[in-house]
Amino acid sequence: MSCAYLLLAISLCVSFANAVEVQRPRGVPLSKRQFYEENKPFTCLDGSRTIPFDRVNDDYCDCKDGSDEPGTAACPNGSFHCTNAGYKPTFIPSSRINDGICDCCDTTDEYNSGASCQNTCRELGRQERETLQKQAEIAKEGFLLKQQLINEAKKQREEKQGKMTEMQTNRRTMEEKVEALRTVKEVAEQPEKEAKERHLKAWEDQKAIIRAEKDKTKMAEAFLELDDDADGYVSVVELQSHTELDPDSDGALTEAEAQALLGGAGKVDTSSFESAWDNIKDKYISESQADSAAVDPPVEDNRPPVPDNEPYHDDEPVDEDEENEDDDEDDDYPEEDSDKPIPTVHTPEKSEQDEEAMPPYDAETQTLIDAAQKTRDDFDEAERALREVDDQIKSIEKELSFDFGTSGEFTYLYSQCYDLTTSEYIYRLCPFNRVSQKPKYGGSETNLGSWGSWAGPVDSKYMVMKYEHGTGCWQGPNRSTTVKLICGKETVVISTSEPSRSLERRTPPRGY
Repeated sequence: MSCAYLLLAISLCVSFANAVEVQRPRGVPLSKRQFYEENKPFTCLDGSRTIPFDRVNDDYCDCKDGSDEPGTAACPNGSFHCTNAGYKPTFIPSSRINDGICDCCDTTDEYNSGASCQNTCRELGRQERETLQKQAEIAKEGFLLKQQLINEAKKQREEKQGKMTEMQTNRRTMEEKVEALRTVKEVAEQPEKEAKERHLKAWEDQKAIIRAEKDKTKMAEAFLELDDDADGYVSVVELQSHTELDPDSDGALTEAEAQALLGGAGKVDTSSFESAWDNIKDKYISESQADSAAVDPPVEDNRPPVPDNEPYHDDEPVDEDEENEDDDEDDDYPEEDSDKPIPTVHTPEKSEQDEEAMPPYDAETQTLIDAAQKTRDDFDEAERALREVDDQIKSIEKELSFDFGTSGEFTYLYSQCYDLTTSEYIYRLCPFNRVSQKPKYGGSETNLGSWGSWAGPVDSKYMVMKYEHGTGCWQGPNRSTTVKLICGKETVVISTSEPSRSLERRTPPRGY
């Protein structure tokens, strides 16, 4: 509705208030006056028959369409025209004529009922004119605000398009920088990789030497342990004492099995023991290992049982006097304390993993690593900046792709949210994004739909928003929301309704 239309409506109302009554049969609108001429026969408006004019409004229905009784209740399908001078003319069913109830503000429908009616048309006309005047003022403000929003939207769109063009230009430069830094990084990583591989190989070689020395030491210790008679040989009999070396795991190391482990000899000296050691070292358990595996017997608790009705105490309370006496006795024999060994702190030995941990890189290798890491940091920073620019470009492209109205008047709604609190829920409308509801007194949020499209009629497309594909209803379809826009001075959500609960929203741009 345009401001011009509203002003026209006001002028029409004024003209009605001052209109001159044109003579015509009761109940006939001015637009049909030409069909009711007193000196001519009357033809029913549906053309069904022609009757003498004196049978018009004779309280008998002659025409099927009831057109011969516009001022009486004779025809059930007839209608009575209320002139309502000073207000809006209207039609009422003919059955309401002279029914004792004033339906026309000019009281013309109760001309023969005796009902006490007052003509309220002038007062209603005054109220109508005031309402139309207010609507015209609101429409004018809305029109001005719409123009302002259109201008701002146009300016913002131009700024965003310019920003996006600039960012796309910068992106090409940043992309070239990323590729250049990638090359620098790859060049720096090659000597780093080679230095790390040399360091690792040197350490692997060193570990092999250390392991060989440890194995040699362990072999010598095992030879001494197995050589029970200290004759410089390990015999079959001496080897049989270590049943853990049993190859078939039957619990006994036979003489033949022991001899096979010794390479077929009855006994071996130190040099020959090296080949036998390869056969037994994976299963061999030294005497020191066997001793550490022994478990101490549990200490018996000789304290007397505690009765069920008494609490259990690990230590009986000690009288302060007795405690002081004990302290005195300790002071009398200080030499006893001097004989006690001084407690020492046990320092755990390095584990095999700790001993085999790779040592720090040498200075030259570390310098290469630091240089390569610097190129990686530079590359990562440039790549991160490029991703941020890509995200910003996508965001602007997405915003520019929206249909914000014929002239972009709804652009200001983008990235905004509006809440409505009812007795049960807090509704949140984020135009061009989503609609949600949340229980007022706590609970999870429910998605009532994401932006779909404008869904108004062809001539008022931008009066209705549709949000679709929300959270699914229990054993039903996904939730959706219809948002209806009405003209107003401010942008607020003013009401909601269910079951297909819809939001009504007042927004300035439609006030024109």
